[in-house]
Formats: sequence, C-alpha cells, structure tokens
Amino acid sequence: MPLELGVWRIDKGAVPIEATGMDQEKRLEDSLAGNLKIASPNWMLIGRQVMTEFGHPLDLLAIDRDGNLIVLELKRDKTPREVVAQLLDYASWVKDLRDDEIAARFQTYQRRYLPSQQSRSLDEAFCNHFGVTSLPDELNVEHSLVIVASELDASTERIVRYLSDEHGVPINAVFFRVFRDGSSEYLTRAWFIDPTESYSGSTAPSPKEPWNGESYVSFGEYGDQRWSDASRYGFVSASGGTWYTRTLGLLEEGDRIWVNVPGQGYVGGWDRHTTRQACC
Repeated sequence: MPLELGVWRIDKGAVPIEATGMDQEKRLEDSLAGNLKIASPNWMLIGRQVMTEFGHPLDLLAIDRDGNLIVLELKRDKTPREVVAQLLDYASWVKDLRDDEIAARFQTYQRRYLPSQQSRSLDEAFCNHFGVTSLPDELNVEHSLVIVASELDASTERIVRYLSDEHGVPINAVFFRVFRDGSSEYLTRAWFIDPTESYSGSTAPSPKEPWNGESYVSFGEYGDQRWSDASRYGFVSASGGTWYTRTLGLLEEGDRIWVNVPGQGYVGGWDRHTTRQACC
C-alpha cells in the first residue's frame, strides 16, 4: 500500500479534510496534460491519446531527461487484469519506437493539442524544457510503465508488486486524491512503489547478471549547478527533490562512478581506488 496521506485544517482546531478520488478521469488526464510536473518534474509530455499500431490509444506518453519513455495509463473503469495487460501490451509497442517515430508522435501531439507550438521540433522542445543543449544521443534506451489512479484494488497491487520485484518489469502506480475544503480543492500524489526503490533495484547486482561494481550518475545542470564546477572541485550532486537526491545516498566512499550530463553525454568519472577525478 502507498503511504496514506491525511490533511487537517488547524486554524480552527484539528478538523480533518475528507479525501476523494477525482470526480472525472478526464479531468485528471487534463490536469496531467496541462502540467506533468504534478506526476514528476523529470518528465516532459510528448503524446496524448497516442494511437498504437494495434488500434488502441495509450493515454499519455512522456520522455524523461535521459531520453527514456514513460507510458501513463489511467485506470478509469478497467479491471485489474485489463489495466495491467493493457500497459504490458503498450510496452511491447513502445520498446521498439525509433527516434524518428518518437519525433513524429510529438509532432502529432503538438498539432492536435498545442497548435500554437507545432513548429517546434522535439529537439527544441526537449532542450527548452530540461535546460540542456541537445537531445541525448540515443532515445528510448529504457521505458517505464505507470498506472494512474485514485486507488488500486488488492489484486492489482499484488500484480504490480510481483512484476516489479520478481521479474524486474519497470511498472509502478501513482495515486492522486482530491481534498476539498469548501470551494477549495487540493490535489495530492503518492507512489505505490517508491521511485528510488525502483531506481536502485534496476541498478543493483542481479543473481542472473553479476554487477560490475560501477555506478552511473546523471548530473543535471540546473540554475547555478554546473558540470564545470563539479569537474573543477571534484563532486557530483543532485537536485529536484528527494526522488533524485536520495539515490546519491546509495553510493559509498570509494565507489567507481561514471557521470552523465543529460543532453551532453558521459563527461567524466571517478575511480574506485582513488579520489582523483577523470574528466573527458
């Protein structure tokens, strides 16, 4: 179960504010499409109601700053088997999308939903959104699947946890609930599986494939955070919330790491046996 969130109004005592699901799934889709940072600050929307080659449209398609794709599917009134099976079916299609096909889906999305911006290329939009100078050299190296819902039944939770834990399927669920206080509404978010848990699980040693002892770190350039300073003073850092910063805590002194700046590629690293930095 995700972390249960409660909200109380305390200006007139501790008065609980009741939580509900979104009154309309379409409204939640509109909210996410209008500002995908509600789900993750590391995502950019590149498709909505994206038609697949087998005739079923996936709800939302996003890309992260590393160029990987994220499929978001709203639960709506689907049964547990339907929503999970549909996501896995979409994954079988998404995994083979080439760079030009991804760019074409983005152009379709702009023409339909953002006509005033349809002259922008995927490269331009990506660089502007993430504050980088170019797209990653290769897109869609990995992908992830996300169920969007106000809640999940126990059966769906078991299926998602089993696929993630036992088979390494990059699947998760994110829950949105609305708290209403008079005429005001507040939207909250909770993840079924901690994204840092999913991230660390994908890079940890596997009994099927021994870990080579190296870790890979994305160094995002935000505001005053620049790789030139990290290169000069010998450090790596993360920002954007605990989702990103917490993963640095998985590193131990002396670990060997390789550093990637999204939009630029791998720029340097540190050797496990020395504190000296090697920079490209």
